[in-house]
Amino acid sequence: MKWITRERPKIDRIACPWLIRKFVDQEAEFIYVPFEQVLEKAAKYNAVPFDIPDVEFTHYEDQCTFDYIIKKYQIEDPAVLIIAGIVRGADTDLHDIASESAGLWAISAGLSYNITDDHKLLEMGMVLYDALYSWASHLYKQKHLTNSPFENLLHEVYNKFLKDKKTAGKTPSWVKDLKDLIQDQIDAQFAFDLKKISNELDLNPSYLSREFSKYFEELNFGDYVRKQRIEKAVNLIENTSYTLTEIAYMTGFSDQSHFTRIFKAHTGKNPSAYRKKIQKK
Repeated sequence: MKWITRERPKIDRIACPWLIRKFVDQEAEFIYVPFEQVLEKAAKYNAVPFDIPDVEFTHYEDQCTFDYIIKKYQIEDPAVLIIAGIVRGADTDLHDIASESAGLWAISAGLSYNITDDHKLLEMGMVLYDALYSWASHLYKQKHLTNSPFENLLHEVYNKFLKDKKTAGKTPSWVKDLKDLIQDQIDAQFAFDLKKISNELDLNPSYLSREFSKYFEELNFGDYVRKQRIEKAVNLIENTSYTLTEIAYMTGFSDQSHFTRIFKAHTGKNPSAYRKKIQKK
């Protein structure tokens, strides 16, 4: 069976082919074409279009195409279900869905940046998802013997939170530390699983989530990080000559269309219109 989607894949358009070949059709063939040609070429090659709007194999509400394929073909492998959350978080820029989502996005974006041939990129992606599947099947519960310096810093911040949470009427000291920490990590695709940290520190996750929004502009973690990314993008547009594609990469968005959609939602203008407005001043 032939499958077809838009060119320059990163997350879903690599993950879905891996899933299809491993669980649906080992001989499946994948074709990448410009977005505007997908449906035309699908008819020409008798191929199944996927991961574009208004087709069967696409996003539904908060679920990505990878999720739909799992549902469509009733794939119940526990490792695949673990991977699904990671893919969903990486593909939708909601890195708090799974702590591994940011890492998957960073690696996938880097591969896409380095490899311009989509089919060579797919070959490399197959290796990547085979490795992720092995991890989810056999190593999911395994942890490093020691925490990284960054993990230790997170624990230090939240230990301060534990000490400060009883102080009424004052902003806990962990708030400033965490704000600085988030800002420092924006360029590095900072991912933070509030539920996981809550469990490690023996805190109620809903309580911690509620406290976060209280001190971070009434936003949840994912929304706050996206806001910071857009503010960084605005600064880059106003003060540098980077292309919009470069700015999208630098601010952690999975592709240009995703960047444009989120940017417009925050500023009321798409990035190109915003830049033109700035240039006229």
